[in-house]
Formats: sequence, structure tokens, C-alpha cells
Amino acid sequence: MGLFGKLFSKEENKEELEQGLEKTRESVFSKLSRAVAGKSTVDAEVLDELEEVLISSDVGVDTTVKIIERIEERVAQDKYLGTSELNQILRTEIAALLKDKTDGQTGFELPEKRPYVLMVVGVNGVGKTTTIGKLAYQFKKAGLKVVLGAADTFRAAAVDQLEIWSKRVDVPIVKQAMGSDPASVAFDAVQSGLSKEADIVIIDTAGRLHNKVNLMNELSKIKRVMQKLVPEAPHEVLLVLDASTGQNALEQAKQFSKATEVSALALTKLDGTAKGGVAIGISDQLQIPVKYIGVGEGIEDLQVFDKDAFVKSLFDR
Repeated sequence: MGLFGKLFSKEENKEELEQGLEKTRESVFSKLSRAVAGKSTVDAEVLDELEEVLISSDVGVDTTVKIIERIEERVAQDKYLGTSELNQILRTEIAALLKDKTDGQTGFELPEKRPYVLMVVGVNGVGKTTTIGKLAYQFKKAGLKVVLGAADTFRAAAVDQLEIWSKRVDVPIVKQAMGSDPASVAFDAVQSGLSKEADIVIIDTAGRLHNKVNLMNELSKIKRVMQKLVPEAPHEVLLVLDASTGQNALEQAKQFSKATEVSALALTKLDGTAKGGVAIGISDQLQIPVKYIGVGEGIEDLQVFDKDAFVKSLFDR
């Protein structure tokens, strides 16, 4: 069990998760119910309807095809497959697609040599700064020392918003003037983390995708300068995505994965969308684990992603 996973009670999270996935669950169930209405077996028509249900829930075409093919294999193998078994099969297949390299652990383990450096990337408007603030809050609540680095120096609003969170959570922030070199801010933040004997340094970065080459160069430079102080930095690159944008979130994930080595995902705004299926598609297509999910606007409404709880909440009424 990683450190961050210990910050949450599964029982406390259960109700929040179920409420957060309500729109997706109701959308899936109402459509799935129509798909199997009057049917006793899973036939070609049911599979066609199921395909439409999954795609409309933003699971994505490629992942949907994979799920349908696996169910077709089951139909061929079992000869007879009742519609009553469809939910359980879907649960099994979706859980299998969410299986990733973080299975068996949640969050992370703090290294012996601290600070642990977390670099956060994502386009503007996805809830990146808010996610950083909520992470800082949870870390501090666990008794850890946190330092924030405002390396998104191209947007005054980004620095201001992060500063508001630093005051709200009561953790130090390292910032420079607008237009400063982001790598310089990141270097100063890590240096501050070392001098303050911080456990964790969280670096916010610019959210621009209009020029992938510039983004790639910028993120690479940030990594290089941080490694002068902490050779293993960043220990994790967390990409924040807005789940309500559906397939656009998947496209953003693809672009950022090309620009830098994204090691984990945070999906925000799951509570406000019927497109929660995007978590399945992104995890499957990019083989990057979803680590955190946002299921509300409150400061504690950020959860470690539990694939089993996610699938259960998605299918249980």
C-alpha cells in the first residue's frame, strides 16, 4: 500500500464515488436496459446496442471494439449466453482493461532521499491547479511537509490561483515574476524543498498544446535542472485531464505522452459528466494508470483511483 492510499478510508470514499459516477451509471444502465429489453440471449443485435452504449459513454472506439470482441469470444465458447450474465461479464472485462502497473499499490512510496518531486502537466481549464491544491492538502493532513512551485509563468492567473491554494492549505510556494524561465522556478522550488527538508515538492507547469515542440523542450529543460539537485526528479509526471471532455481528454493524453513521459493520470470533474467511461479508454489505449479522480468540488473530493470500486460503482444501482 503506497503512502497516498493510506490517507483515505475506502468506506468514506464509497458514497462519494457512487454519487460522482451517478450520471455515467444512469446513462449506461438506461441504455443497457433498452439494449437487452425482451432479449434472453446475447445476440448480434444486443452486441450492436452494447457497442453504441459504450461509445456514447466515451469508452472510445478502439477499447469498445476490444470489449465487444471478448464478449463475442465468450458467446462462441459458451454457445449460450444469457443477458442476465452480461453485466458480470462487462465488469470483468472492464476491470481487466483497467489493470495496470500500479496494481497492488496506490499512491507512492516516499524515497529515502527527499523530497519526492511531483511534476503536474495538463492544459488550462482541466482543474490542474485545483488538483495540486487538493493533493497538497491531503499530504499536509498526513503530516508531510509540502512545497509548491509555480512554474506556469506564462499565465498570471495560474500563479495567483496556486498562491491562493498555498495560503488555503498553509504550505510555502516558490514563484517568480511573470514570464520567468519555468525551469528556474522549478529549480528554486526543489532547492527550497531541500533546504526546508520537505517531503514533497509539487511543480505546476504551463498548460499549452499549441506548439508541442516548445512544450517538449520546456518540460525536458525543467527535468534537467531539477535533476541537478535531485537526480531522480521528477519521481512522477502526473497528467490532469477533464473527464467531461470525453474523447478530447484522450487526445490530450496522447499529445502529452508524446511530449513527456507521463507516468500517471488524474481525472477531474467525474461527478459532472456522463462520460466517465473515458477512464477505461485512456487507461487501455495509453497503458498509463489512472491514479487520482475528482468526484466533487470540495477540498477532500479527490480520491485515489480504485479500479474495483470504480467498476462496482459504475454497475451497481
